Amino acid sequence: MNPPTTPSTAERAARASTTPVAAPAPAAAPPATAPPHDTGRRTTPSSGGRYARLVQLAGRDFLPIAFAARLPLAMLTVGALTLATAVTGSYVVGGLAAGGVGIGSALGGPLMGHLADRLGQRIVLLVSALAHAVAIGLLLLTAYAPAGPGAPAVPLLVGASLLVGATCPQVGPLARVRWRGLVGGNRRELDTALSYESTADELTFVLGPALVGLLASLVAPWSPFLLAAALTLTMVTTFAVHPTRLAVPAVSREDRRRAAVRPVPGRERLLVLLPVLGMVAMGAFFGAVQNGLNAFGGAFGIQSATGLLYAVLGISSAAAALSVAWWPQGFRPAARWVVSSAAMAALSLLFLLPSGIGAMLVVLLLAGLPLGPAMVTIYTIGGDVARPERLGTVMTMLASGVVLGSAVGAALAGLLAESAGHRGAFAAAVGAACAMVVISAAMAALRRRGR
Repeated sequence: MNPPTTPSTAERAARASTTPVAAPAPAAAPPATAPPHDTGRRTTPSSGGRYARLVQLAGRDFLPIAFAARLPLAMLTVGALTLATAVTGSYVVGGLAAGGVGIGSALGGPLMGHLADRLGQRIVLLVSALAHAVAIGLLLLTAYAPAGPGAPAVPLLVGASLLVGATCPQVGPLARVRWRGLVGGNRRELDTALSYESTADELTFVLGPALVGLLASLVAPWSPFLLAAALTLTMVTTFAVHPTRLAVPAVSREDRRRAAVRPVPGRERLLVLLPVLGMVAMGAFFGAVQNGLNAFGGAFGIQSATGLLYAVLGISSAAAALSVAWWPQGFRPAARWVVSSAAMAALSLLFLLPSGIGAMLVVLLLAGLPLGPAMVTIYTIGGDVARPERLGTVMTMLASGVVLGSAVGAALAGLLAESAGHRGAFAAAVGAACAMVVISAAMAALRRRGR
């Protein structure tokens, strides 16, 4: 399929913003080969497949930069858990610190997206990168400069963890906003970009905890945070100033004023709320599965292998997310969400069956298959229903929904695991998957009624 040769509206706006008004340039034919950091659409057809097209759209360096820039977020929760447990000797304090990171991220993410919509991504990302590095410094200072004899003050440690989560740059959601500008309305390319983004998220959330465990065991519990700060100051800063930001110009003051006085119908609010609730259910599924695997591994004396077992689910989900780029365009997002959710609910029942490690590995491979496509689809629907001037806000709300849901699912599964073992924890995952079915069906019905 040959890609369109005309720039998108967002790109024309971005280019216009950098052209002097007094000396407009005459029209000229686009070059055959665009510069590496040009945000304009490439005019040459893709010769390397659909994912090679993403390199043509964004530049050769964008994918590795954005991937490395989102790693700190994937390291923080496990890092806070490991650090707080090591310095206090208490699993309870470790859990509180990890929860503080999650709550902070859930609160700070949408605020960051809202500011990016108003001010542009560059300034928001640069300020948040600096603030995040400072917050990491405060967390380490709190952890290793105890207020009393022998242990840090728990409220200060949890508060610092919350600040670390709140200031972490929201690279993944803001990258998705950039892709919407870069693809210029091409649905096939948008599916490909969002499939890649979900895969990148899955891989970072497998790699991030692994890095934390490796550094904490070989160096010290504080070392993962030094790596996270270094990545934030270098890669997030590079992402912030990358030319792809020009595909998403900041909303003008006049447009913001008009949007503020324009009423938002209840149906439109519900169209945005349902994808967010879907991501909360998805996060609850993840959190419950993590706790279920923790209890399952404990029964076999391999509790420390929980992360490795969970990685199987992530790899399966990531591989399935990549496949969405080849799904038929006639398979509309609302229907995709319903089908993926139904498969997710059906396959989640398999978690109740295994009595051995080998069987659990097979279940994890199967259960991960609908997760990636479901996440790709929810981000697609969320972007479709969001107003252009609120796209960053909605994308970060979706990402924060996963974080919030993970905390809720993990807590509920932990309570059930105390009384009913790993099957009780997995029952919470089944419940989250069933909730996803209900939410997706409500979304499909609402969109069908609005036609």
